[in-house]
Amino acid sequence: MTAPDFVHLHVHSEYSLLDGANKIGDLVTACQKDGQRALALTDHGNMFGAIELYQAASKAGVKPIVGCEVYIARQSRKEPHSKAKGNGYHHLTLMARNAQGYKNLLKLASLAYLEGYHFRPRVDREILARHADGLLCLSGCLAGELNQLLLANKEQEALELATTW
Repeated sequence: MTAPDFVHLHVHSEYSLLDGANKIGDLVTACQKDGQRALALTDHGNMFGAIELYQAASKAGVKPIVGCEVYIARQSRKEPHSKAKGNGYHHLTLMARNAQGYKNLLKLASLAYLEGYHFRPRVDREILARHADGLLCLSGCLAGELNQLLLANKEQEALELATTW
């Protein structure tokens, strides 16, 4: 039997506080037992588990895919988070496609804490555009902007956003 052509691309570990309880070693073991060839780690707002994933997955023969589910401010990362003032945030799942993508993901995660932290580490479109090379973008969970537009029956806006991303 050949390994399934399926990869979990939206996975949270114990490093996604209040949202994940999976231990990285257990995730890798489960993938290995299931015959999955790769595993992505996309913790909320951080890359704390990236090295642990890389080491455990590589040792087990599972391809590690490093990612992060970022919080993207609707307006500016530098302005306080405020839904009432239009500067709430959405989720956006990013994964490194190559070494440059990994460096850019590290940069984004760092800037989110250094420049965008207000309740959560946030990025915005400006720094995402500056550090997008080598990244793969997914629509994320239901808290993603694209998914929120679709839920609100704003299909044209969703299509324009998907084209932008």
